[in-house]
Amino acid sequence: MSIRSQLLKGILDGCVLAVIEKEPVYGYELSQKLLNIGLADVSEGTIYPILLRLQKNGLIRGEMRPSESGPNRKYYFLTEAGQEALDTITEEWEQITKPVNELMNGRRKG
Repeated sequence: MSIRSQLLKGILDGCVLAVIEKEPVYGYELSQKLLNIGLADVSEGTIYPILLRLQKNGLIRGEMRPSESGPNRKYYFLTEAGQEALDTITEEWEQITKPVNELMNGRRKG
């Protein structure tokens, strides 16, 4: 597993919750939104287990809705517990990234 994959694995739940916070999404749409922001290495095969776990833990809820093209789709919504978890993840992320960025940006080049 690459370093990038390991780092991403640790924060992916937060990324998924942040996308769902903006608007309800279905699985494929979620993977496309992550791809569009630059997380190209997050496959649908990675997304669905995360969605199932987040739903099992009560952080999101799923709701079947009609699709304009084809069968119904399961859309995911953030729950109150999910919002609280996202707030905590965001706070923790900020506490980690600030000092790490300072260290990495302060490296000697050359």
